[in-house]
Amino acid sequence: MVWGNARYRARSFVGDGQCQDVTEDLHTQQNQPPGVPPLSLTGERTLPDVPEENYWFRRHLAVYEWIARRVRGLRVADLACGEGYGANVLAGAAADVVGVDANPEAHEHARLRYGRDNLRFERGLVEEFDQPRDAIVFLQTIEHIHDPGALLDTFARSAPLAYVTTPNRLTLAPPGAEKSENPWHLREYTLSEYRELLAPHFSHVDILGVFHAGKLRAHELALRAGWDRAHPALGITKPFYSRFVPAISSADFRVTSEGDLEGALDFLAICRA
Repeated sequence: MVWGNARYRARSFVGDGQCQDVTEDLHTQQNQPPGVPPLSLTGERTLPDVPEENYWFRRHLAVYEWIARRVRGLRVADLACGEGYGANVLAGAAADVVGVDANPEAHEHARLRYGRDNLRFERGLVEEFDQPRDAIVFLQTIEHIHDPGALLDTFARSAPLAYVTTPNRLTLAPPGAEKSENPWHLREYTLSEYRELLAPHFSHVDILGVFHAGKLRAHELALRAGWDRAHPALGITKPFYSRFVPAISSADFRVTSEGDLEGALDFLAICRA
């Protein structure tokens, strides 16, 4: 199993080892608190509490946790916050967090599910956000934006620090493709293209990579050794991955400047105005 170029489709494994597209039968969040309407996967955002989506959720969560350790005591905006889980993680360390999203269902869900004295949610377009903050967090969304340069200029005016992530086109899209099949992505970036996008808008930019660790690193090594041939032949694809995917945690990813950034899953840019 390789997580990659069909990101926007929910996937499940069937008995013969083949992937079955289950996009039309949208996966919906399980076990939500009373009064909180569950959200369904559309491909536009990831969600917690959907076992089949756990890889992507934990990949995002690992970055939120990394950032949370660095924004302690700050006033933070989580723009395009989606379901709200990331803003909630940030609020565990930050002095004040506002989560902003334009989607009415996501906004209502976040407002009802995540309650902290230092956390609030606002419905609105990220392009229109202009509140002064100490830090802006903008994860896995710049690739959705029609005019990313103008938005980055807004970030630089609103906060001295911005954390901006995007998937690495080289590890998300098929080899040689200009972008993945995700219809929500207008453009995807290589490392050099991402640097070129960010540099004109900030005084200093550092870029880190998100990589597999733990179980997922072991899985990578198993794939190189022929695991993708073995599990279908043994008829264990569905039982293996139905256990493996829900067991993935944020500890199975690492955020680092070390290693080959060209091979990172995602890029995390730390941008200073």
